[in-house]
Amino acid sequence: MGSATERPYALYRAISVRYMGMIDVMADPTARALQLLELLQSAPMRTVAELAERLGVDERTVRRDVARLGAAGVHVESVRGRYGGYRLAPGRRVLPIVFSSAEVVAVFLGLAHAQGVPGESEIAVQTALSKIKRAMRPDDAKRIDAVLERMPRGTGHGVADPDPAVMLALAESVSRRRVVDLRYRDGEGVPSRRRVHPYGLATHTGRWYLVALDLEKREERTFRVDRIRAVRLLPETFAAPRRPDVATRLVEHFADAAYCWRVVLRIRATEAGIRAHLPPSVARLEQLDRAVDVAGGSGPPWYRAEIRAESLEWLPAVLAALDCEVVIDRPDELRDLVRAAATRMLRAASGEDL
Repeated sequence: MGSATERPYALYRAISVRYMGMIDVMADPTARALQLLELLQSAPMRTVAELAERLGVDERTVRRDVARLGAAGVHVESVRGRYGGYRLAPGRRVLPIVFSSAEVVAVFLGLAHAQGVPGESEIAVQTALSKIKRAMRPDDAKRIDAVLERMPRGTGHGVADPDPAVMLALAESVSRRRVVDLRYRDGEGVPSRRRVHPYGLATHTGRWYLVALDLEKREERTFRVDRIRAVRLLPETFAAPRRPDVATRLVEHFADAAYCWRVVLRIRATEAGIRAHLPPSVARLEQLDRAVDVAGGSGPPWYRAEIRAESLEWLPAVLAALDCEVVIDRPDELRDLVRAAATRMLRAASGEDL
């Protein structure tokens, strides 16, 4: 029969089948108990006659169903009198479903955009997740806590949300340092199979990424999680590498990506001023010698900025927006674009026809 603490879970598991349309409410006592519980939770009190009418049964069956809920650990009070009936005991409202680990991750992904946002929204997300975890078995709740710790907060909804089951498996593999077998499909739709050491999960521009060591290629790679079709945790484990955090590694990956153009600039400005227009995912910065003004005072430092880009057309506008001294070291094609843009601006300022 199971212990008193296990009986509600057994009832809830059976009740959840009703949501899939597999049981007729009229014929199945468990499904009918679910509807009874929903009716009790939706009003301060229900009369026996009202419950019998809603459920399509007689009043004696209603009383048996109430007793069934009580045996499962749901405290239902009987209210006597002319307008009496049944009600849930104060503070005893229950959630009549059991969440799987993948379902909790799905809820987390839906609420994650509010994580890390100061104020009431973050508190609301935390309390919502706490309530959901209370509907899980204690061992599963501890497992999901360990997994969620590996998933970064403060993320927005992506343009391609990942499969919650895949996210759960990846987060668990990161937490337990387990080698993983991936079924992956790249941007061209070409499928592949990879064995990797998963280092961590991070987000960039609304997408989830896995940073991992590809064992076949023996180099660190970044995988878009929404392109991962299947994940299988292998028995082998690996030692955690001594590297910067995963979010930093992801930014470095995009900054170092193999694009068509390699742009090198020298910029005299504060780092904050440069980063306002060239974030870490766009440019790598290296501080050079501090500049000295003609009057002898110290000025902003010079930085070397290296940018990888698919095209150069957007850069002249960025250089103008920097509003500081900039020297283009390479490529010559960017110099030509800047000269052309400067010529157009001068003509516009002078009122000449183009």
